[in-house]
Amino acid sequence: MDSGARALPGPTVPGIGRRLLSMLYEALVVFAIAFFASLAFYGAAHGRLSGGTRLLFQLYLFLILGIYFIACWSRGGRTLPMQTWKMRLVRGDSLSVGVGRAALRYALAWPSLLVFGVGFFWAFFDRDRQFLHDRLAGTRIVATGDAGAGHR
Repeated sequence: MDSGARALPGPTVPGIGRRLLSMLYEALVVFAIAFFASLAFYGAAHGRLSGGTRLLFQLYLFLILGIYFIACWSRGGRTLPMQTWKMRLVRGDSLSVGVGRAALRYALAWPSLLVFGVGFFWAFFDRDRQFLHDRLAGTRIVATGDAGAGHR
């Protein structure tokens, strides 16, 4: 073996700022999806969003957004904003994320966000700079290019 050969470095973790900017972009995509899905539901409900219909509407939006995220993460590991910011979601062993793990991450991301964003602040203290829902789901976000790569 060549004495000058070096081991290839593992994937790098994008900086927290880069991931948060990607999430801001993601919010625009999510707004558009939720907007058009809401229009369809509103039309089907004949404009009535009260009582049980309101709860059904919330469940419907949760499922529509779940389909979007789970499909993107399990088919290539990234959403459009993640692709733009050169990031990818992988399992802890750097393999692709399957539907089950993507669904688990989606379910865990909601409390991570809704409990005062504690799951996102977790990244400032996590040894690998991962979000809490990634740590719990056995996933991680890695950089796919060398632009702005952060901690390893």
